[in-house]
Amino acid sequence: MGFFGRLATLIKSNLNDLISKSEDPEKMLNQVILDMNTQLVEAKKQVAVAIADEKRLQKQLNSESSVADEWEKKAMMAIRAGDDALAKEALMRKKEHDSLAAQYKDQWDKQKQATDQLKTALRALNNKIEEAKRKKNVLIARKRRAEAMQSIQDTMSGLSDTSAFDTFDRMASKIDQMEAEAEAGAELAEEYSGDVLASKFSQLEATAGADEDLEALKKKMGLVEEEAPAVEARVDAEEEASEAEMAELEEALEALKQREMGG
Repeated sequence: MGFFGRLATLIKSNLNDLISKSEDPEKMLNQVILDMNTQLVEAKKQVAVAIADEKRLQKQLNSESSVADEWEKKAMMAIRAGDDALAKEALMRKKEHDSLAAQYKDQWDKQKQATDQLKTALRALNNKIEEAKRKKNVLIARKRRAEAMQSIQDTMSGLSDTSAFDTFDRMASKIDQMEAEAEAGAELAEEYSGDVLASKFSQLEATAGADEDLEALKKKMGLVEEEAPAVEARVDAEEEASEAEMAELEEALEALKQREMGG
């Protein structure tokens, strides 16, 4: 099993443990993300090693190719000098380095292909971990929402118990009784405190004007005809009062005059 296969197995096993264990989902999800990040770091190290191997093979390939080119130049130099034997020896050395360069190129091509695949897999793994982080946040939000709903449900379940409402009703009745007793005590205190006259006037003030208000309402409704103002009767009464006062004044003056004459 390759490295990424082992990593996938680890992730799956962690998720299965999360589902099967009755532990805190939030803690478990955070732990899974931590484990995945740890494995991601290890995966990056493996990819870095593969890249380093690729670059080393590429350098060896370039080195052997350069050496082969140098021996070819030396062979050409020997040919120009008329030394074919030396030229053959140079060409044999060139052939050796060409063979090594071909082997390095084959290994480099394979390593480069593997490195590209590892890079692609690493990017995919990183994207999966980022997606897992986002899903973790969503799952944690759902978990907290479920906990809040459960808490509310538990509270509502407790309130649905009739004993709680019975307690409220019983306390309300008790308070009503206390208020009634307090009002009765106040009435008794007022009744037997000796200030009976003040109590009667208070009752009179409370009911004062009720007849007038009733009469005014009946008139407003048209049930009672309004009486014409007794202007003339009031004038006659005033005139009679004035005449009586004048007569009384004249009588008083006459009595005073008689008293002076007698003195």
